[in-house]
Amino acid sequence: MQHFTCAITLLFLVQFVVVTSAQLADSPAPAGPPNITAVLEKAGEFGTFIRLLKSTHVGDQINNQLNNSVNGITVFAPTDSAFSSLPSGTMNSLTDQQQVALIQFHELPYIVSISQFQTISNPVRTQAGDVNNGRYPLNVTTIGNSVNITTGIVNTSIASTVYSDSQLAVYKLDQVLLPLEIFGPPAPAAAPAPNKSKKKESSIAESPSGTSDSSGATAAVNSKGTYEGGIAFAAALISLWWSY
Repeated sequence: MQHFTCAITLLFLVQFVVVTSAQLADSPAPAGPPNITAVLEKAGEFGTFIRLLKSTHVGDQINNQLNNSVNGITVFAPTDSAFSSLPSGTMNSLTDQQQVALIQFHELPYIVSISQFQTISNPVRTQAGDVNNGRYPLNVTTIGNSVNITTGIVNTSIASTVYSDSQLAVYKLDQVLLPLEIFGPPAPAAAPAPNKSKKKESSIAESPSGTSDSSGATAAVNSKGTYEGGIAFAAALISLWWSY
């Protein structure tokens, strides 16, 4: 009887181990941080933005930050239609560095929920860098649930939320955000330097009067010498006459 009880106990123990192991095997592994290109590919209509994220390697930078930062990331994702509405040749006219800056201009180095846009401070700093001197300013205003974004060139609104969790927020835009640094008017040309040749011409024009003065003085000296010589000659003649 004792052997039978031990056998039953052992049987239940084996069954428990088998069931527990099966449950552990079926349990999914903990989810890792989101991948920006995977999120956009799943959403659709962001093919051009995905291509630029890959060619500029900004997508890799975003994924690295999602893996190593606690601040999260906010991405403004223009649709394919947004890129198509740009003037022909706009993207091809940009240098590699300008393309990187353009894509980084659509990224905030921290996560912002829709409600947090109401309290965000302007100008908003993007991954493109400097907001001063009209370089990469981004201003956000809210009216009710509408979030409006202005770059100084483009004025648009968040169309919808593509993805949102504790690490990543992706918002759909119907226009590409164009920064002033790249697409703004050129800086005014510097004032021309004073023309030195005119000064030289003026000096040359004044020099004849100086020459005339010098010639006049010389003539006066010569005239005086001639007058004095004439007096001496007359005195000599008178002296000679008296001697006779």
